Amino acid sequence: MGLSFLNFLSSDIGIDLGTANTLLYVKNKGIIVNEPSIIALEENTDKVVAVGNEARQMLGRTHNDIMTIRPLKDGVIADFEATEIMIREFIKKANINRMMIGRIVICVPSGITEVEKRAVRDSAERAGAREADLISEAMAAAIGVGLEISEPIGNMICDIGGGTSEIAVISLSGIVHHNSIRVGGDEMNQAIIQHFKRTHNLLIGEKTAEDIKCTIGSAYKLEEELDKEVKGRDLVDGIPKTILVNSKEIRKALEDPIMMIVEAIRLSLERTPPELASDILDRGIILTGGGALLRNLDVRLREETQMAIMVAEDPLSCVARGCGMVLDDPEKFHKVLVKNRRTF
Repeated sequence: MGLSFLNFLSSDIGIDLGTANTLLYVKNKGIIVNEPSIIALEENTDKVVAVGNEARQMLGRTHNDIMTIRPLKDGVIADFEATEIMIREFIKKANINRMMIGRIVICVPSGITEVEKRAVRDSAERAGAREADLISEAMAAAIGVGLEISEPIGNMICDIGGGTSEIAVISLSGIVHHNSIRVGGDEMNQAIIQHFKRTHNLLIGEKTAEDIKCTIGSAYKLEEELDKEVKGRDLVDGIPKTILVNSKEIRKALEDPIMMIVEAIRLSLERTPPELASDILDRGIILTGGGALLRNLDVRLREETQMAIMVAEDPLSCVARGCGMVLDDPEKFHKVLVKNRRTF
C-alpha cells in the first residue's frame, strides 16, 4: 500500500487538550468530541473504567479501587501515562482506528517549557500520530474566531481556560507579546471552595463549586441577583447541611482570580508596541475559552480597561475550530505552528 494512499485514508486530528475539557476536531468532520479532561482507572491494573463525561460523574464518588484523575494541571501534562490513555480513549470515542491516525495538531499554552512541549508531542505520538505538531492556544483561538492573523494589524485575544489564561497580541502570523498566567476556571472553583470553608464552615466538592460558578457566578453586578441552595458537609458537626447563597457573595469570592486576569490584561496592554496598541484600541479585545462564559466578565473588563471587549461566538470551541482550520489549510497556516528548539 503506497504512502500517498495511506495518507488519503488516514484521519488528521486537532486536539484542544485543556485542563478542564478536551475537544477533538477530525478533518472534514468537525468537532466530534467535547468532554471533560478526566479519566477513571482501576487502581491496580490501570484498566480504563470511564473517560470524559462518565468519569466526571464519578468525581468524589469513587471507592478505593477506582481513581479519578485529571491528568492536566495549569494547561500542562501532570500525569504523562494518564494523558496518553485519555487521548487514546477520546480518539476511540471519535471512531478512529489507531492505525489510521495521520497528523495530530495539539494546542499548548504559550508559556510552556521545552520539556513540557516534548511531553505533549510524545503523548500524541504514543497515541498513534504519525506526525505531531503544536500550536499556541491563543493563536488557535484567534484563527478559530476568524481574525486575519497574517495581516500587519494588531489583534488582542484573551483565552481563559480551566488552568491558564492566555493573553496574546498577534500580528503577521506571529505572537508579538504574550502573557500566560496559571489562573482560570479551576482557580475560580478553588476560590469558591475556600470561601465556603471560611465563611460558612461548609466543605463542598469541586463539582459543586463548578456548578455554583456556572449558575450564579458573575464578575460584575447583575441586574437581578440570583440565589442557589448549596449542599455540603458542616465542618463543625460533620453532618450534611444545606445553605442558601446569593450571587453577590459568590462574586466577592471570585474577586481574586478575576483581578489577576484584569492585571494580566493591563500588563499586556502596557507592553504592546504603540502602533499595535492603537489597532487594539480600534478593534477591541476578544475573549475566548470557557472562562469567557462567566456572567458579566466582559462588562467588568470593559470597566477596568476602558476598551471594547467582545465575547467570541461559542467561546468554548474557538481553539478546536482554529486547530481544524490549520489542518484544513496547512499551506496557509504552516508559519503559526510552534517550532522545535534544538537543545544539545
